[in-house]
This record gives sequence, C-alpha cells and structure tokens, in this order.
Amino acid sequence: MRFIPRRSPPFLAALAISGGAMAAAVVIRGLFAGWDTAFALSVTHFPAFIVATLFAGQRWGWASLASAMTVSLVLRGGLPGEAAVRAGVVLYALSGAVTVMVAAALREIVLRLDEAQAALDRSEARLQMAQSAGEVGLWDWDAETGQGYWSPTLYRNLGLPISHQTGVRKLLDAVHPDDRERVRLNNIAAIKTGKMAPCEYRIVRPDGEERWLLSRGEVLLNGAGRAVRAVGVNIDITDRRHAFEKLRESEERFRMLADSAPALLWVSRTDGRREFVNQAYVDYLGVPYEQALDFDWRERLHPDDMARVLKEQVAGEASRKPFRLEARYKRQNGDWSWIRSVSQPRYGPGGAFIGFIGIGIDISDAKETQHDLQDINELLAERVAAALAERDEAQARLHHAQKLEAVGQLTGGVAHDFNNLLTVITGALDLIQRRPDDADRRERMIEAALGAARRGERLTHQLLAFSRRQALKPEAVRIDDLLAESEPLLRRAVGEAVSFTLTPGAEGAVAMIDQGQFDAAIMNLVVNARDAVSQGGSIRVLTQACELAEGEVQDVAAGAYVRVEVRDDGVGMGPEILSRVFEPFFTTKEIGKGTGLGLSQAYGFARQSGGGVAIQTTPGQGASVSLYLPRCVEAALAPPLPTPDAEQPTPAARALTVLLVEDDPEVGDMVCAMLTELGHVVVRADGVDQALVELAARQDLDVVLTDLVMPGGLSGLDLARTISEQRPGLPVILSSGYAGEAQPIAAETQWPLLRKPYSADALARALADSTDPQSQAA
Repeated sequence: MRFIPRRSPPFLAALAISGGAMAAAVVIRGLFAGWDTAFALSVTHFPAFIVATLFAGQRWGWASLASAMTVSLVLRGGLPGEAAVRAGVVLYALSGAVTVMVAAALREIVLRLDEAQAALDRSEARLQMAQSAGEVGLWDWDAETGQGYWSPTLYRNLGLPISHQTGVRKLLDAVHPDDRERVRLNNIAAIKTGKMAPCEYRIVRPDGEERWLLSRGEVLLNGAGRAVRAVGVNIDITDRRHAFEKLRESEERFRMLADSAPALLWVSRTDGRREFVNQAYVDYLGVPYEQALDFDWRERLHPDDMARVLKEQVAGEASRKPFRLEARYKRQNGDWSWIRSVSQPRYGPGGAFIGFIGIGIDISDAKETQHDLQDINELLAERVAAALAERDEAQARLHHAQKLEAVGQLTGGVAHDFNNLLTVITGALDLIQRRPDDADRRERMIEAALGAARRGERLTHQLLAFSRRQALKPEAVRIDDLLAESEPLLRRAVGEAVSFTLTPGAEGAVAMIDQGQFDAAIMNLVVNARDAVSQGGSIRVLTQACELAEGEVQDVAAGAYVRVEVRDDGVGMGPEILSRVFEPFFTTKEIGKGTGLGLSQAYGFARQSGGGVAIQTTPGQGASVSLYLPRCVEAALAPPLPTPDAEQPTPAARALTVLLVEDDPEVGDMVCAMLTELGHVVVRADGVDQALVELAARQDLDVVLTDLVMPGGLSGLDLARTISEQRPGLPVILSSGYAGEAQPIAAETQWPLLRKPYSADALARALADSTDPQSQAA
C-alpha cells in the first residue's frame, strides 16, 4: 500500500484525482445505462468516492459526494416530488457518506500499517547493523525437527557461505577440536536443565584462522517441561580475548618483575589499603599475602620515629604529590632496619586520583656507611687542614720562585738598557774630564749625558707604570701633536737602517691620556717593530679618528676612538706567540735583549685609559698593533707641556733657608750643591727624627724639602703632617723617585711632589711655586 500518499496531494493534483474518478463514473454510467441517465444518482459513483478519499483525502471524498448530488439535483430541477424518489436521494446520500467514512478509515489503517512496516524495516536494519558491527550472530534451533536458522552475521563469524547448511551438528563441526567436547556437553546440559550457561570456545574457519566466540542462549520448554526450541547469539570476542591474554601476560610479567625486585613494592587505594604487594614485601613482614595487604605498619615502626613518620605520611597523602619517608622498622626476625619509602600518586583513565604506588628500599648499609664517613671526615679534617697548609706554603714558595724568575728576566733587560745609558753618561763625563777646556766638545758631551739621563728617567717611569706603582695623570691632548713632538726621538730609536714614516690622520682628535705613558707605549711598539724588521725594512705610525660598533674589536666597547697604529713588514707572529704577547715578561728575544714589558705596558696603558689594543699579524708578513684611545671634546684640551729638552728660564727667587731632609748622602750632596748654586742656605738632615730636631731649633726656616720614602718608621708624609700641625705656615715640598704604596696618598695631599731625577731649574721652579704667592698665581 505504499502507493497511497501519507499526506494530501497539492490542490490541483487532488482536484484531478477526484474529478477524474467522477468523470470515469459518469462515463461508465452513460455507457451501460444510457447517456440520458449518465449524471443521475447511481451506485457507480461510490468507487469514485472511495478513490478520491483514498488518494486525495477525506475532504475530497466529501467534495466528490457533494458535487455528484448537486449536479444531479440541478439537472432534475430540484428535489423530486415523489416520495419514493426522495427516499432514493436520501438513501444515496447516506450510502455515499458511509462509503466516504469507511474509505477514510481504511486510508488511516493502511497508512498506519505502512508506518508500522517501515518502523519494522528500520528496526530490522538497525538490528542487522548492530549484529554486524558487534559481530553478533543469531541462531534458532528447533529441538523436534533438528533444523535451525543462522543470521548472516553468524555465517560471517564462522567463515561459511550463507548457503551452508545450518544446525547444531554443523556448528559443532566448526568448533576447535580441543573445545568441541566441552561445547557439546554444555548443549546437553542446557537441554536437560532448560538453562544454557554462557560458553566461550574457539572455532576454526575454512581458511584455517582461529577465532573466539561467546555463545549465549535461552531454552524454551513445553507444558511437559521438555525442550522444544532454543534461541541465542554467538558473539565474536577474538579481539577481547587477545586483549585479555595480553593483559594477563602483562600482569604476569609485572608480578615476576615486582617479585624479583630486591625492594618492597606496593600499590594502594585511596583509603590506604594495599591492592598489590610484591614478594619482598611479604617476606619482610613474614605473613601470608592476604594478611600483608591489610598489615598495619605501625606495629613494626620504631617508637622514636612514630610521631614524625605518621605526621609526614598524613601530609604526603593529603598533598597527592610524591613524598618520601625514612624510618626504622622491625623485621620478622626482630632486627631493626632503615627503610626509605617513596610514594608516587597514580591516576585512572579519566584523570581521577586512585591511590599511590610505592617502593621501599633498605638503606641500613647506607646509613651505617654515612655514619662511618662522618667519623672518617672528622678524622681527616685535621689532616686536610695540614695538607692545605703545606699546599699553601708550597704555592707561596712557587710564587716566590716565579717572582724571582721574573725579576731575573726583568733585571737582564733593564740592566742592558741602563748599561747603554750609563755608557753614554760615563763616556761623556770622561771626555769632559780629559779636555775640560774644549767648550764646544764639553757642551756636546753634557747634552748627550743629559739625554741619556732623561731616557733613564722614562725607563723608570715605564717600570713604575707597569707595576701600577705610578698613578696616571690623564690630560686632554691632541694625538697628532703629541706624535709630532715625539717623532725625532722615535726616529733615533729606529735608527738609520730602517725606514720610519709618521702619517697623522686624526687632525684635531683629542684623547684623555697620560702623556708620559702614551710616549712610553708608542716607544715600546716602535722598538718592538724595529727588532722585528731586517735592514731595509719599514715602520709606519698612522692615526685615524674612528667609530667602533659593539663587538667590532675584542674587549673594546662601542664608541668614538682615536686609533694609533704601528705597522711593520717584519717577521710577524704565529698564533702560539700571539696568544701570549700581552703577558708580562713574555719575550721572544734573546736573554738580556728584552724584558717582555713593552706590549704589556702598552696594553695596560690602553685599558687604563678606557680603550684597548688589537693586533693583526701573519708569520712572515709583518704585524700591525693598534691602540684605541677614547676621544673626548676638544674644549677640554690642556695647554701643551714643554718638552724635557726645552730651555726654560729659571725664575728669580729670593735667598731662602731650606731644610733638606735626604737619607742618601750622595743625593743630599748633589741637591745641596744645587740649592747653594741657586743662592739658598741649606740645613741638612738625614732622617725624620733629625729634621724634627732642626725644626724645633730653628725658626728661620723658609721651606722644607724632604724625601718621601726614608728608612725608619716615619716617612716624608709623616714629617709634612707634623710640620702642618707645629708650623702651619711653613711650606713643604715632597720629593721621590719611587714612592711605593705612599705615592697615591702623596698625590692627593696639599704638598707638591718633585719627581727624581730633577734639574736645578726644576728645583728652582718648585721653590718659587711654594714660597712665592705671585708665582703660584701666575
């Protein structure tokens, strides 16, 4: 009945159905009863009413009935007068109404049957899908006939074609031989008792594949209690069975591993009860496995550890985080042992906390070893202290030996340089002594001796700066101007066999540096370059103002710099030498020909000035050493200082009474001669104690000239402080060639420092500056 529509068709379609049915009824009436009676009321209209009601709906059945009666009455001219005819019309109307209602009821019944069939079809389809998806095969067995029914899924589970014959015997043929008897006995018991127990067994498919099936069923009994029918399902559980086997194997492996472990293992639930313990756990307690699961460890816990362990355990379990316990527990044999337990939280598949898994390790041996180690440590403490003292003493001796070696290297180089200078001085004095009347020769020799003395002064300044015993005096100077003043001295240091070129390129560039240290650094670099080149080689000194980016030059910060480069075409240096060139006393020259202080002095000067040094060299292709000195604004430029060789007028001064404090008799005699030559009166003292005596005895002293470093417990600074307290208005001039640790303090005091060696002119200027306020103002 699927051809009956569930819903009424559209208006035009419904009109066509009802109109077509009525037209067919009229035509049939006309053909068989005459065309003059075609539109008369007739039973031939009832099938049309039924068709209209079934296919177009009940309202169209009523419409068909109403239209038939209307047309017939209109053609008759109204309701007929005869009683019999009127009764026929009424009977026609009632019969038509009954026909429409019956047809409508039939339509509803048909539609409901159709819906029920569709629902049944869907249910069967879902059942079939569920059977197929769950690999559930249905079977039905008639005990009287021995015939059975298998669903398609059961055929598929057995690996048999659907055309295969069904039945209990055929099913037993597919069962694995090892399980066949068990399945047969299960079936016999079901027939006898009327109850079929679930049964798992293996089958062998025609292709040889083994599968696991689970059989469930119900046995139907007749009134006599005899089995007449059995129905049930066979479910393919191969995957579940394999998973179960793997789980069982995994559990067996876990238990074997756990039981073979020398540590105590357990798994607990949220309430603290053990779900699993290993064999070591059971052996430690000495009780059966089931008792071990519920054992209360407080019975074995040492009384001294009880309160602490229980508190830590409650806190650890409440935190649901890993926690550790250490305590003493009693073994089965009564011995006490230290157990360290570590508990780790565990979570279920949904992430819910389900308890702890723990491990306990016997650390009794470790505790005993720890105690022994503590005793050993205490025993060895004194020995270690003694060994450290011996090591420190050995290191001190080693450092002393290294210092002696460095001093030896330094002495060789310095002695060589000073011997050259003394050769010039002694030779000049000897020649003057031989022919004192030769004025021209005397002046030349005196100039040579003074030049050698000044070079010796620079050498001592270099050594003091290297040893950090001489403080730097930075001043803002133009680098190109400073190099121009030093050019003659640099040329004489290079000699005539080597070409020397000065190429200034930093015009107007100003750096804040110590001029003396800068001269010494450049001289060291030029002398090193001279020693590296052969005859006919060349040395160039270049300057340039530059901007350095971060990391462009190693150990030099980004900023504005003046670069002073000393370049030669000599032998160059290899990596092994380049890595040590800045080490103090390191030199590749022969013994007595170098101190190893040149590059280290240049490096120290550049770093103290806020810059750095970079070297570029290749063996056999020369070397280039660059000093990077920070640039500063030209407004800070200091006035140029006169060169040491320049002639300066000696300031005129009144005759003074000078207290000269000098512990070296020869130096004292020389300074006394200078003061006398300048027209001053000299009072001598060889130490601070004698100076204090003279100070108390003489009130006519105009100025005190004292050496800074003197033997005894008091220095020139101590004398100056005493004079400032006892004779506040008496000027004091400090003098020293090497002030040691006192020089930085002396540089910060109110008293001027006259550096040795000094000339008579320098002495006269110092006296004038200290005693003449106008000279100081000038």
